[in-house]
Parts: sequence; structure tokens; C-alpha cells
Amino acid sequence: MNQQKRRKNINNKRKNQIKNISTRKVKSKNIFLKDFFYFLIIVLSIIMIIFSLFKIINWNIDNKKAKKLQMEIIESDIEEEPTKDNSMNVNPPENELDDYWYYIKMDMMSIDFNELKEKNPDTVGFIKVNGTNINYPVVQTDDNRFYLNHAFDKSINNAGWIFADYRNDMVNFGKNTIIYGHGRLNNTMFGSLKNILKSSWYNNKDNYIIKFSTPTENTLWQVFSIYSIKVESYYITTDFNTLDEYNTFLQTLKNRSQKNFNTNVNVNDKIITLSTCQDVAGSGRVVMHAKLIKKEVR
Repeated sequence: MNQQKRRKNINNKRKNQIKNISTRKVKSKNIFLKDFFYFLIIVLSIIMIIFSLFKIINWNIDNKKAKKLQMEIIESDIEEEPTKDNSMNVNPPENELDDYWYYIKMDMMSIDFNELKEKNPDTVGFIKVNGTNINYPVVQTDDNRFYLNHAFDKSINNAGWIFADYRNDMVNFGKNTIIYGHGRLNNTMFGSLKNILKSSWYNNKDNYIIKFSTPTENTLWQVFSIYSIKVESYYITTDFNTLDEYNTFLQTLKNRSQKNFNTNVNVNDKIITLSTCQDVAGSGRVVMHAKLIKKEVR
């Protein structure tokens, strides 16, 4: 009997030893997995930090290159001059008190396109928006992708450049001429277009004008609508089947405006549209519309 008890005790001890060994193995495995998990988090965090620093450094480099290009252009190619004798008022209103008559008195911008086209043959115009930092040559190619990540000198640059929609005729303006640019956080490109939604911008009447010069003519465009909107394609429509369709389009854009400019638009008007991303995520757009009010042949 005693011998059986001893055997039983021995077996129990062995079972306990085996159980303890298994428990220690499980604990060791859990500790290893836990340590590996923490190690993995640390490694991934370091990778994310390095990646973020890389993006920030590249962002700053791209901004500096784009700003340098802009300053070199501004210093040599831009001037404003009084209206010439060959200037033409476009679709003037009958109301003599309309603000139209105030804006057509503004000086136009004249650009030396010979030098700009030597730097980049894709140059089709030069745009300036009062009350913003927008003061750039405009380029155009056969798609709307190239200048999203190429600068004016065609070098790769995530700041991109200011470009016209490939569907637009930049010599004989169509119903809706569209200009794009990135909304950079440092206010380069179309980054400062967000200013138009601030009261400090739209409370200044002298800001309601876009000056646009092309190799064939200088033009003035009077602002009639500003707003932000989710991503859509309606406001960048360029072709219209009927005048009624175009009129509906114009009135829709006007009614969207955050500010009432008391500016009438009709089917005899040609408009220009400026569009940029509202935020880094690109979930919305900031948009400006203006109508052609004056032009002069160069």
C-alpha cells in the first residue's frame, strides 16, 4: 500500500514537473511574442518618422525650387501698362452704375512671352489675381496630369505648376476657360486662392479682378462667384449643347457664391475658372469664377 502511494506521489510530481515546464515554455513564448510586438512597433515608428522627415525635406526643397522659379520670372517678365487704344469692352451692361465700368478702368498686365516661351514652349499665358500671391505663367499640355508634379522648367517637382485645362483653346477663349494649381500650404501656386473665402479678401472691392495675358491679347476678368465644394466635375464643364444649358450653368455658379458680387452674367459672357484643392486630403475644392470684361490685341 505504501509502495503504491509512493508511486502515485512520484507520478504526481512528474506530472507537476511536466506541467511546470510547459507553463514556463508558454510564459517564455508569451514574453517573446510581447517583446517582438513592442520591437515591431518601435521599428515601424522609426520607419514612419524617417519617411515623414523625408517627405518634409522634399516638400521644402520643392517649395524653394518653385519659389525661385517664380521670382526669376517676376523680376524679368512682368509689367502693367495703361489701356491701349485698341482695347475693347466685352459684353458691357446697360446699367451705367454697374461695377463693370469701374473695373474696365484698371491697368492691364503685359508680359514678354518670348523669354517665357524660350524657357518653356508650353507657356500659353500669365495670370495675376488681386489680393493673392497668384502671379504665374500658365502652361498647357495634352493632358491634365503632367504639371501636377512638374515645375515650369519641366523638372520633377510635387509643387507642380499653374496649368490650363487641355480642352481649352487659349487663343480663342471658349465659354469656360479653366486654370488649375496645387493649394500649397506655404501659399505658393494656388495656395493663396483660399484667401478669397476670407472677409479680408472679399471686403476689398479692388480684389474682384483677374488679369490674364496671353501671347495674342491682354485681358481683364471680373469676379462673380467664389466658393468651396466637394470634388465634382460640373463646374469644369467646357462644352454646352445649347445656350439654355450654358445659362443654367452660369446661374448655378453664381448662386453657389459665398459672396454676392451683384454681378450679372449671361450667355454672351465668357468666363474663367480657377480651381485648387481645399485641403491636403484633396476632399474639396476652392473655386473662383470671373467673366471677361475687357481685352486688347497685343
